[in-house]
Amino acid sequence: MGLIVQKFGGSSVANAERVMNVARIVTDTYKQGNDVIVVVSAQGDTTDDLIAKANEINPNAHKREMDQLLTAGEQISISLLAMAIEKLGFPVISLLGWQAGFNTNSIYTQARIKNIKPNRLQAEIAKHNIVVVAGFQGINRYDDLTTLGRGGSDTSAVAIAAALKADRCQIFTDVEGVYTADPRKVDNAKKLKEITYDEMLELATLGAQVLNNRSVEMAKKYGVELEVLSSLNPKPGTIVKEAAKMEKMLIRGVTKDKDVALVSILNLQDTPGIAFKIFSRLSAKNINVDIILQSFGRDGTKDIVFTVNKENGPLAVELLEDMLDGCRIVCNTEVAKVSIVGAGMESHPGTASKMFEALYESNINIQMISTSEIKISVIIDAEDADRAVSAVHRKFIPED
Repeated sequence: MGLIVQKFGGSSVANAERVMNVARIVTDTYKQGNDVIVVVSAQGDTTDDLIAKANEINPNAHKREMDQLLTAGEQISISLLAMAIEKLGFPVISLLGWQAGFNTNSIYTQARIKNIKPNRLQAEIAKHNIVVVAGFQGINRYDDLTTLGRGGSDTSAVAIAAALKADRCQIFTDVEGVYTADPRKVDNAKKLKEITYDEMLELATLGAQVLNNRSVEMAKKYGVELEVLSSLNPKPGTIVKEAAKMEKMLIRGVTKDKDVALVSILNLQDTPGIAFKIFSRLSAKNINVDIILQSFGRDGTKDIVFTVNKENGPLAVELLEDMLDGCRIVCNTEVAKVSIVGAGMESHPGTASKMFEALYESNINIQMISTSEIKISVIIDAEDADRAVSAVHRKFIPED
């Protein structure tokens, strides 16, 4: 009937029972007459456990060696799943990332896919094999193993779907689809039937942990239709695609992100080009800056405040202290970013004030604000994040 790419995360294959459950999902799809390629993550907390083992030996290990280690997690998963599918009586073969044709650049632990040579995948499909592929990994021009960073298996699945022009790419998780908020934290969170690439990309970037943002970018670029659904509860999920006909809901989701550090540069000399020097220094060290706020210059000085990932906060301070004299640099890691996302936001006046009203009513202070056509983000104290999400969700998403 068609080619279906299915991706299963670590929780979906966390133990023998769940591996067999995934095997049944895969073989049911195959029995319907489809060709099936399965992309699998490492089991459960395997990646975190491997990182912990490495830190016991050498906390400053070269990233090349970290990739050599971390690729082992997916190798275990694909082998076990292939064995389970074989047990059910179906033809199957497991492939590591390099065997499946994944070529990446040479940025260890954060590699980007350069291309996929799908010859092996096509050959195995032609033999009517179910193909189980290790997500999250590839090989660079030095024939070294590389990993794609957190959420890389999502990107692997979308890349295969794009390269082989699959009919659908299904991302199986431990939730039943994309919700307006985390259903484990917000009682009234609603599952969406459809969502656009742009909205999903914003939600993924702003802290929603359903899909990796790089995978959504790739899906949009190559027109890969995604379906997010549960591996534990078989029912229709959420379709991610372009120009979907949406319900008349202004806000599609409310997210929080606690992986945030707020860096403040105080009493900075107000000289031409200083902002360029600061942010080019950070860029050279691959530190991504999100929200930026600059105060009005006064008495020859100004303040610049910006956000980075929490792990990059101390490094940003260290880099800037080396180049900036006479100013104070402070890093606050006890903050969170709360955001609302919706493609119809720009045509509805008062959206921002409604969000701020919800926070005011909950006595939550706003430290920074960032807006775009389809999202509004605020920086608040981390301890207020869950309350903020619930308050904003109640304000925008009506009770049933």
